[in-house]
Amino acid sequence: MRYGFGVDVGGTSIKLGLFTEAGDRMEKWEIPTRTEHGGAAVLPDVAAAVRACTARHNLSREQILGLGIGVPGPVSRDGVVNRCANLGWGTFSIQQVLSDLTGLPVKAGNDANVAALGECWKGGGRSYHSMILVTLGTGIGGGIVVDGRILYGAHGAGGEISHMPMRKEETDMCSCGKRGCAEQYGSANGIVRLARRRMACSATPSPLREMEHFTCKDIFDLCAGGDTLALEIQEEYFDFLGQFLADVCCVIDPEAVLLGGGVSKAGRPLLDGVRKHFLPYMFHTGREITFALAELGNDAGIYGSFKLALDAFGR
Repeated sequence: MRYGFGVDVGGTSIKLGLFTEAGDRMEKWEIPTRTEHGGAAVLPDVAAAVRACTARHNLSREQILGLGIGVPGPVSRDGVVNRCANLGWGTFSIQQVLSDLTGLPVKAGNDANVAALGECWKGGGRSYHSMILVTLGTGIGGGIVVDGRILYGAHGAGGEISHMPMRKEETDMCSCGKRGCAEQYGSANGIVRLARRRMACSATPSPLREMEHFTCKDIFDLCAGGDTLALEIQEEYFDFLGQFLADVCCVIDPEAVLLGGGVSKAGRPLLDGVRKHFLPYMFHTGREITFALAELGNDAGIYGSFKLALDAFGR
């Protein structure tokens, strides 16, 4: 029996998992992400955590097939990171550096793509070979798997769907420095943006008007109660997501679209609403695309990272 590690580096914590070669998770744990001094401690901390786990389980080097890691930034096919702003990293070969620190073979990928691979392998996309994972949270995360492999792209930025330009008339700036990106409308913050704009040009009464600060959940809760304004906002949001996902699917032609992140807690109404608006925008071959919910939650990254290592270094 051989084993391997899956590592998911986030801005505040690093999630790690120990897996058997058969894909069974033996242990998972977290360590803090130390981003001071340009993130210099991140990879040494990962290496120390891996060594400690290896010692806990009394594993020899020969028993470990390798380590996979997902990071929040572009990663090329050969393991070169091209800036991770929230970690303070520039451009370097993460695979080489972490392999030198651990003595293990390392395979790296973008965190969103790696999470998509995890969902495709062990989560809501396990029945499919080609799929898109879209996480709808504070921002939008996107991961693309084609024929069982993540889409790296020529510059390590395959799957960066959140910054597709969608509305050229937008005047507010996105966090990336552009204007009119999908993330500005399709995220949890995006539906609040749509709501405030609709409220400003509508006199429709709603409890939303009495809330100084409201969230995506507040809007969906009011929709469930039949609030007219909330339902109008929801329809506009679903229409935006339908067009956005149709644009992506016209290029990728996946078998399935998985929705994850905080907004996905809306469940079936979200899936049905987005698919209804998706179909009129989609090329006719996409009518069979399945919409489903992601299942692995915060564990998707460690599963996908280990799968990277398994595909690269397994038997």
